[in-house]
Amino acid sequence: MLTYQLRKYNNNTLSSRHWHRLFIDKEEPDSRDQEEVAMSTSRAIRKIFLAVEQAEGAGARVRRSIGTPQLRNFSPFLMLDHFSIKPGAGFPDHPHRGQETITYLLQGGVDHEDFAGNSGTIGPGDLQFMTAGRGIMHAEMPRQNVDGSANVGLQLWVDLPSELKLCEPRYRDLRASEIPEVTVDDDKVTIKIISGQSHGVDSVKDLAYTPVWILDVRVKPGGKVTQPLPEGWNAFAYMLEGGAWFGEETSKST
Repeated sequence: MLTYQLRKYNNNTLSSRHWHRLFIDKEEPDSRDQEEVAMSTSRAIRKIFLAVEQAEGAGARVRRSIGTPQLRNFSPFLMLDHFSIKPGAGFPDHPHRGQETITYLLQGGVDHEDFAGNSGTIGPGDLQFMTAGRGIMHAEMPRQNVDGSANVGLQLWVDLPSELKLCEPRYRDLRASEIPEVTVDDDKVTIKIISGQSHGVDSVKDLAYTPVWILDVRVKPGGKVTQPLPEGWNAFAYMLEGGAWFGEETSKST
């Protein structure tokens, strides 16, 4: 399961229990003095919905959640695609401007090339952080797997602050081997800290201009985890497979 979490901490509790569902935790303004807000306050799930599959690019399929009529104006997140690229499909030349894209590959391999001569490949568990800034034209095409299987991953579009929308484009690759992990609840929960912090473990720094936390959380049956969330930031959890309960024992969302 992948959790994207976008400053004192509130807590959210997750325990193991259909895939492709998005759980939205949208922070509401709180007029109380900060000192009066208990650090253990649980944030409520505001919305749950299924990401419906659709065609995209050249023969690719995506399950888009953020950036659909179901969920707009969820700053700084612009779009989230759960993509599947079979042999012969892909995302040929297309532009980006004023944003950052974060691509997390779950299966297969994807080659990247842009009009400035930059190129590279990410494999299973790797990420690419691309800052489009003042503008870039690039292509993302899958590796042709020997067994004919699809290349699968997630791509998140994040808005850049106004002062950085015209910055120079750049790339940051993060390899699977570089991502720190932590296990909790007697090894029932494993968390990859792609960006941000969890249970005292920090991620690799300076991956993107816009501050965003990205955690890949895998929960075994019966496992539980409480994850601090930065106060005032919007947050969501995208379920890849299985199921989960969110919230305290007396008020759960599934």
